[in-house]
Amino acid sequence: MYLAHFGLSQPPFRITAHTEFFFGGGNRGAILDALIYAIRQGEGIVKVSGEVGSGKTMLCRMLQERLPAEVETVYLANPSVSPDEILHAIAFEMQLSLPRDAERLEVMQALQEYLVERHAQGKQVVVFVEEAQSMPLETLEEIRLLSNLETQHYKLLQIVLFGQPELDKNLARTEIRQLKERITHSFTLKPLTAGEIRDYLMFRLRTANYHGPDLFGPAVVKLIARASRGLTRRVNIIADKTLLAAFADNTHTVSLKHVRAAIQDSEFELATGSLPWPKLAAALLLLSFGVGLGAALPPFFQTQPRGQEAAVGKGAALAAPSAQALAEGEGSGKQQAEATEDPADIVAQRLAATENWLSRQGHSTSSIQLMGSNDLQQLRWQLAKMGRDVEMDRIFVYRTKISGRPAWTVLYGSFSSRAEAAAALAHLPETLKANRPVLRTLQGIRAEIAEHQR
Repeated sequence: MYLAHFGLSQPPFRITAHTEFFFGGGNRGAILDALIYAIRQGEGIVKVSGEVGSGKTMLCRMLQERLPAEVETVYLANPSVSPDEILHAIAFEMQLSLPRDAERLEVMQALQEYLVERHAQGKQVVVFVEEAQSMPLETLEEIRLLSNLETQHYKLLQIVLFGQPELDKNLARTEIRQLKERITHSFTLKPLTAGEIRDYLMFRLRTANYHGPDLFGPAVVKLIARASRGLTRRVNIIADKTLLAAFADNTHTVSLKHVRAAIQDSEFELATGSLPWPKLAAALLLLSFGVGLGAALPPFFQTQPRGQEAAVGKGAALAAPSAQALAEGEGSGKQQAEATEDPADIVAQRLAATENWLSRQGHSTSSIQLMGSNDLQQLRWQLAKMGRDVEMDRIFVYRTKISGRPAWTVLYGSFSSRAEAAAALAHLPETLKANRPVLRTLQGIRAEIAEHQR
């Protein structure tokens, strides 16, 4: 929408973790360097905590990108599993051939043999656990026992826990104190200050090839800082909608009224006082309705090419909530979930195909996660776009949640081994690599689906 208006080559404020937009200010760069050092030392357990939207996922992605080739990473996105399941989950991510009913000792033995073999090859294995605050205490204790796997001089498995502040509260409990004692490095992602937010905004704009003067003046930055509370995800959402509001006003000067419209549309609250509802906010809502942006702008926003409406098909119109619904603050999640019921809709088709695919998998163990989205119309557009690059029958979609809201995850392919999936990932079209695809196991996918259906 506003990219050409401001001379941008790509959306500067997407909330997905694109590593080229990693901001090293706010102590993020120093924490990344310290994490790499801690992992390379291979001692104990490492913990990273921070509020929702503070940048933990971005930090995790940066680690995976910056760690040397001899460090093998295992990524656990769904830690809400029992102690026995966590061992199986790690074993499956390592592509170990174990029966589903294998006993705990059998799984532990297989893990140790695998780790010893990797150590003999001069490699290091690291497990990244996201959303660790959701992990049951018994499972956290199992993590501690895994950290006991070692040679005479070195730990065989390094563990990095990423979690919200609730993780610190869990670790403070008496029954889990032994795990807390094993944590040798602990890092906290603090909210950005107003000055850091100013630098962050300009960094993101410059990365998106913006060459003009500062768009966000001191008063604008101060208001964004108040509404965002220094959380980078909120900063991105507000900044994105602020630029859209300025674009709707046909101006290159970002003002306080544009920020207020963005804050109002995002339903963020300021610490004190109330926001008026300016006429521009109504214009923003009407614009959102006209282009089908919905109640929240797409987290994976890309410029929509001309003629895309025809490629997406009539099903795209189903996702656009009314301006009245937006103004009344109705949740888009319910509307989006209902919209997928149309059997002719591209999302509904891929959901049905995915259910059939998962029900008949016998030999496949891996797939490639291309992206996730909690905006249905944007997802339809993305799927239509992907269909021009790869066979649509190799694209799968399943329901999940992002920050508690209904969302969808997009997968590509069905592979009999992790190595085969990795080879396919390396040869994906560049357009499909834009969102930093990652390898996923079918077990992990099924576990995530089961968690969502509870």
